[in-house]
Amino acid sequence: MQDLLDQVNAVRERIAAAVQRGGHGQAVRLVAVTKNHGPDAVEAIHACGVEDVGENRVQEALDKQAMVTAPVRWHLIGHLQRNKVKALDHFAMLHAVDSSRLADAVHAFGTVRGRAVDVLVQVNVVGEESKGGFALSDVAREAERLAGCSGVRVLGVMTMAPLDASEATLRAVFAGARQAREMLRAAGLEATELSMGMSGDFEVAVEEGATIVRLGTVLFGERH
Repeated sequence: MQDLLDQVNAVRERIAAAVQRGGHGQAVRLVAVTKNHGPDAVEAIHACGVEDVGENRVQEALDKQAMVTAPVRWHLIGHLQRNKVKALDHFAMLHAVDSSRLADAVHAFGTVRGRAVDVLVQVNVVGEESKGGFALSDVAREAERLAGCSGVRVLGVMTMAPLDASEATLRAVFAGARQAREMLRAAGLEATELSMGMSGDFEVAVEEGATIVRLGTVLFGERH
């Protein structure tokens, strides 16, 4: 437990230093990624003062939620299949609206339940085929569409940089996400958040303006 607390404190110090270097002056929320870790990891990270946890898969998250008593905010950070949108009742935020069809399904669900779903629009800045998300060239058009969808509340942008990317590529990806956020705001959407940065690149992401970082390995060690 002390080791985890030490890791959390060290990460928070690294985030604060990156905010200073980047000059954006933003507050940064730490989302602890508990994928492939048991419910005890969620309880432990909450005891260390981290209130947000991220899960990639709906079923793993729901199973864990049934066993966790800590009042954490659950973030769904992985791809959501359209036939599972009802599970969004169990999450504070969906990070990965990666297509118009998913956006429509989430909007319909939020409309029926009478409360909009908090979402981020996933952008695929460098066109990686292995990742979903909107191309930058499509964001402005999608933003105009989403502005008419009362069942979703678009809080910003999520992106992932390629694994082992150079610093120049990282900065290009994260700057592209900032650009996408401005397109959302130009369409009248709230769009204050930038969810970007994982264990290997979060300091560069924060320097580039990240308001949410999604960290697993740097907190818990390698997943098994």
